[in-house]
Amino acid sequence: MGKFPVDAPVSRVRQAFERLGFRLVREGNHIAMIRQNADGSRTPLTMPNHARIKSYSLRTSLTQAAVSRDEFLRAYDET
Repeated sequence: MGKFPVDAPVSRVRQAFERLGFRLVREGNHIAMIRQNADGSRTPLTMPNHARIKSYSLRTSLTQAAVSRDEFLRAYDET
């Protein structure tokens, strides 16, 4: 497993979240994604649509999405 990305390309971050079950809802100044959970609930995710995502913004997105750091890094490394 690699190190936590400092300036991650937004396309790679988006692909990692898609591997984790999120789907794109809307894209503009921000990217809105959502994941349908097994219990019927939904987990929303909003992140900035910049060319590169800073590590502090990415950590905030992980907290919002209830995704662990290790889980994200596995998906990120697969992209």
